[in-house]
Amino acid sequence: MTADLDLCYLPATEALQRFRDRSLSPVELMEAVITRAEAVKDPINALTYTFFDEAMTLARKAEAKYAKGRRTRALEGLPIAIKDENNIKGKPTSSGSLILATDNIATETSVNNTRIMAAGGIVHARTATPEFSAAGICWSRLWGVTRNPWNPDFTTGGSSGGAGAALASGLAPLATGSDIGGSIRIPASACGVVGFKPPYGRNSDDPPFNLDFFCHTGPMARTVRDTILLQNVICGPSDLDISTLRPKLRLPMDYKPIKGWKIAYSLDLGLYQVDPEVTRNTLSALQVFRDLGAEVTEVHIPWGPEVLRACMDYLSHIFGAFVGDLLAEHGDKMTPYVRHLAELGLKSTSTDYVRALGVIAQSYAPVGAILSRHNLLICPTLALPAPLAAFDSTRDEIRINDQVVDPFLGWAMTVPFNMLSRLPVLALPSGKAANGVPTGVQLVGRSYCDADVFRAGLAYETALGGWYGASSTRPAL
Repeated sequence: MTADLDLCYLPATEALQRFRDRSLSPVELMEAVITRAEAVKDPINALTYTFFDEAMTLARKAEAKYAKGRRTRALEGLPIAIKDENNIKGKPTSSGSLILATDNIATETSVNNTRIMAAGGIVHARTATPEFSAAGICWSRLWGVTRNPWNPDFTTGGSSGGAGAALASGLAPLATGSDIGGSIRIPASACGVVGFKPPYGRNSDDPPFNLDFFCHTGPMARTVRDTILLQNVICGPSDLDISTLRPKLRLPMDYKPIKGWKIAYSLDLGLYQVDPEVTRNTLSALQVFRDLGAEVTEVHIPWGPEVLRACMDYLSHIFGAFVGDLLAEHGDKMTPYVRHLAELGLKSTSTDYVRALGVIAQSYAPVGAILSRHNLLICPTLALPAPLAAFDSTRDEIRINDQVVDPFLGWAMTVPFNMLSRLPVLALPSGKAANGVPTGVQLVGRSYCDADVFRAGLAYETALGGWYGASSTRPAL
């Protein structure tokens, strides 16, 4: 059986409208995405656990509500792919690890997942991650290699790589992600979809990382409006999470033009080697903003290698210590990249951590000055289209412009904006490389000015006509 690809790539906002006017049933949409998921399971490998029978039951219940004209909720009947990281009561969560491969059944549901299901979203599948979401690629010893729908030789990016692949493959209209070093924006770029890193505190996260200002959970989708739709469901204060902000911010679905805006851009953030294809596509994206009436100006950010080093030291200290607790008992089950991170964490000292915080704190000043004079800062998302699918940062090398870069995240231009965690960042496609892999740009807003990045992002998307509306604009799977 072949899936109806137009249904598989239907935006969530359009699906909801069609549910309401009864030209489409939640059952029809769910059948289409499930059929598509079965068809592209190999070689994409985007999903871990699936709940197709349960999802069909819930889709029939949603269908009945629409048929009877009953009141429906914000996500009523929509398939939602949930990252295999946050909990759903009664269901397994593996975090991509052999350590959690058996008997890790959740006894409670994470705040974001509770909100999604309470809004009528139907969780039909969990999406693949690298082990403990600890890498910018997406493979694990438990689930194998997740491959890019645009070119399976390359990675989807990580850690929300399964989410990016699922969206690009038509397996769901909406997906969740988390981002501690770029884990929403890296796969958004590599897979050609939309991802939002909200400001710290806007969305809840699971402990202890709800208290880590580098860490953010957020929405992923194929359109800007769909991203807003999911963000409006999951954001807001929670009595279970002291880090969450009051009051709840509800983003509009429509915005005024950006004519007259002042937009700054940097092609390298002062510290990255950037692939020429990424540069070309970034400049093309910037021209769209000029055509929309914005004043677009290149700026210099006086960052050096000490900034990325401080970010890596911070991540090693916090995240490395988290997985380091498992090293003695479970080291033989770990992937090489998690074992390496755990070893770094055990070596890290409080002095290293405080020194990193000092660099991180000082790094905001030049960006704050730029944003005081501009509505946005735009830069590439990744410094290259994507590493290979089975790339291992403990073993393999990455060269950009014939320069060796840090293999862990030295090619991900996302990390500095986890450091500057109060800045909202929207990741959008910017084009494709010669190998077919998408590239992307980041729209960085002023602190807590979430609506600005969506206003600009929606104007950009509208000018381009979107990304998945025709068969010729979708991966050839």
